[in-house]
Amino acid sequence: MKKNVSKTVVLTLLASVFCFFACEQKTVTPPVSIIFDTDIGPDYDDVGAMTLLHAMADSGEVKILATLSCNVNENTVPCIDVINHYYGRPDIPVGATHEGVNLTTWHKVKWTEALPAKFPHRLKSTAEAPDAVQVYRRALAAEPDTSVVVVTVGFLTNLAALLQSPADQYSELNGRDLVHKKVKHLVSMAGGFEPDGKSFREFNVYCDSTASITVFETWPTRIIFTGFEIGRKILTGKRLIASDIQNTPAKEAFTLCLKEGDFNGRQSWDQTAVLIGARGTDRYFNTVKGCIIVAADGSNTWQSDVNGTHEYVTFKMPVDELTRVIEDMMMHEPKPKPKQ
Repeated sequence: MKKNVSKTVVLTLLASVFCFFACEQKTVTPPVSIIFDTDIGPDYDDVGAMTLLHAMADSGEVKILATLSCNVNENTVPCIDVINHYYGRPDIPVGATHEGVNLTTWHKVKWTEALPAKFPHRLKSTAEAPDAVQVYRRALAAEPDTSVVVVTVGFLTNLAALLQSPADQYSELNGRDLVHKKVKHLVSMAGGFEPDGKSFREFNVYCDSTASITVFETWPTRIIFTGFEIGRKILTGKRLIASDIQNTPAKEAFTLCLKEGDFNGRQSWDQTAVLIGARGTDRYFNTVKGCIIVAADGSNTWQSDVNGTHEYVTFKMPVDELTRVIEDMMMHEPKPKPKQ
């Protein structure tokens, strides 16, 4: 009798184990396909944001479809290319706008020159990169419908041009229809939203206010905003530069710049957009639905509306915990290449 009971228990346990692993296999989440658009150069939180992007690509959470510059400065594309090469993804398509805002770093140490001087890369200037709209259209056309998350942490120049683009060899659809067909949603580090309804003039919006108005009035999918008030409270970099990690682009940029005055760490605006793009809002943020309204001078106000297609985030996770999540990924080193 005891033997029969034991057999029953063993069989039950084996069935449970089988079911557990079968269920685990069924719930594996595919990586989020992301196109990343940056003004990398005026500030160096973009370097931290790209490090997060590659860290989550290494963990299988993200598939990076393309990396774009919305800043025509000659050093932006080399810096993007440096980071893609460093993390073992030199073939990620890189594109850029070739007209519009041209800004370089305002830091005494020109980190946008230091990174390309120290790390391997292929593209030597922004002028060498193909047009951003071409890269966008090719990447979007190749993906399943409503599958792509676009993350923008700079000016809206490229996205406005994409919306206004005509059919081409990649798709018979115009830009707006292509976005509507292929994009799941847009995550934008732009604007200011607290206190609710007050006018705010945020850098990414006003640098190309015409493009901002075009995008925020005509973008055909949901837009999630992480505003100025979010990233300004998340100070990162101190742990990174104090660590034993050697020769990462993020450590290089933050080491050069923090000593100029950001002694408590640098505000982490752009990292929050990548985090939301890859993992969504629920774990870290609450959201407020409504509509952003951008004036000609680049200032914005907000109208709350429970049925709105825009939403901005507010803190759910305590700031110190969220800071640690972000900086942990900023300390990411390249995934070892498999031995041949």
